[in-house]
Amino acid sequence: MPRLLRWITLLLLTIALIACGSPQTAAPSPAGVSAAPTVAPTAAPTAVPTVEPTIAPTVAVLEVPTVNLAEGCVTDYDPEIDYFPEKVSLSDSVGWTIEYFNNYKVITVLNPWRDADVQFRYVLVQCGTPPPDDVGDALVIEVPVKSIVAMSTTQLPHLSELGLLDKLVGVDSFLYINNPDVRKKIDAGELVEIGGGGQVNVEQALDLQPDLIMTYGVGNPEFDAHPKLLEAGLKVVLNSEYMETSPLGRAEWIKFTGAFFNREAKATEVYDTIARRYKEMAAKARNVANKPTVFGGTPFRGTWYVSGGKSYVAQLLADAGATYLWADDTSTGSLALSFEEVFERARDADFWLNPGMWQSLADGKAEDERFTQFAAFQKGNVFNNNKRLNENGGNDYWESGVTNPHLVLADLIKIFHPELLPDHELYFYQKLEP
Repeated sequence: MPRLLRWITLLLLTIALIACGSPQTAAPSPAGVSAAPTVAPTAAPTAVPTVEPTIAPTVAVLEVPTVNLAEGCVTDYDPEIDYFPEKVSLSDSVGWTIEYFNNYKVITVLNPWRDADVQFRYVLVQCGTPPPDDVGDALVIEVPVKSIVAMSTTQLPHLSELGLLDKLVGVDSFLYINNPDVRKKIDAGELVEIGGGGQVNVEQALDLQPDLIMTYGVGNPEFDAHPKLLEAGLKVVLNSEYMETSPLGRAEWIKFTGAFFNREAKATEVYDTIARRYKEMAAKARNVANKPTVFGGTPFRGTWYVSGGKSYVAQLLADAGATYLWADDTSTGSLALSFEEVFERARDADFWLNPGMWQSLADGKAEDERFTQFAAFQKGNVFNNNKRLNENGGNDYWESGVTNPHLVLADLIKIFHPELLPDHELYFYQKLEP
């Protein structure tokens, strides 16, 4: 009998017994006759109804991630979940964009080289989830990538700062690398050279089978590696940090690299620290009353290339509290000038920076006696950014200096306004002695 019916039956029986049972006080007996004691019948205990528990349908609880997945893949994909809770936003870089979707992100390199008429799009799909239906001509890459070949020394500080050097499996050349941890990997036989430019060793790259090859382009097939590597079916992305016109814009490309490893949070942390230090120093130097005049470079094959007035070099000098002699120019690249044109404007300048490969003033005098006619040369105010060279001439200024413009700025402020940074020792720069 079902429990409910049994309970109803017991309840009706209880009610009947209560209705027919003896009263609590007995009726008087006839005189002399003792009345037998009246015993009230024992009522059946009231049954407590048993209610069947209601079983709620099983509902899957979505585990919404609070951090990006830096290792491994998604195992239970849900299209409603945002798999990139940690995102980057750009404040200084203008050469690329990034858009986020639930399980993929789209990076567009806007200006891969000077006067480029093409852009490059990359769809970064979270491993373990499906790519979007229509990606057009974009290259699809699963993230986080597990191995990378870096074809520019400027990319090595990104991997170092983000804790990703264990993902590095190859480079273009060992010769010019300064990073001590990368040098250790080279010495241990953990890295492979694949060459660069039009002479890139495609077979070597195919043997490595990296998840990602990061390179750069100049728009000339003779010097670009990416066309051959892409043709071979390899995952190749172009990093065009060198096209940025501000020091911080170049440094912010660490976020570009970080996005391929889902390391957005770390990249933002690193960049924010760099930007804060840079801006704090620039704020002090820009307010100085006395701003010395500065020029740079030396002729190359008869042409003296000086940085344009809107270049990142001009920005650095302005932030260091100096007056750049070509600040009135509006170009972002270099100006091709003659010796006479430079001498006319810079002969009385206070400082001369970056004179090629000079290690001393004697090197300059030996190269061209006319250099001794510049006031900066005569005063001994010539500084070169080649203090940190490896045995093959690889200059760390062009390696770690790009990611760490605050260190470059500190050197320049120390040169122009030593009182502002009395405890700073030149890191990339050295004063050239006679």
